[in-house]
Amino acid sequence: MGAVVCEPIYSSTALATRQREVKNDAAKSVVHITENGNGAFIFCSEEVFARRIQEAKEEARYELEMEYLLFRAQQDFDEGRYSEDVEDFCNRMRAVRYGND
Repeated sequence: MGAVVCEPIYSSTALATRQREVKNDAAKSVVHITENGNGAFIFCSEEVFARRIQEAKEEARYELEMEYLLFRAQQDFDEGRYSEDVEDFCNRMRAVRYGND
């Protein structure tokens, strides 16, 4: 999970009065636009948007892989496929590696 990043927040009037500043920030990050003090819109460049979409895809894939690995680990444990000591573990890994299963 990524670090928490403080993203710029502007009022909707800043879109007219501070347009260059808002655009510069939106080129680097997601910008939050408020109306009457409440969150109303999100503004960013296409590059920032594409990067956020890619990050979300990667995070979702990672979570699915972790879920699958945990499921498989539970299956292995339930079916007795686990080692209780280092020597047993090494022997099992050699068997898998060299096809002596």
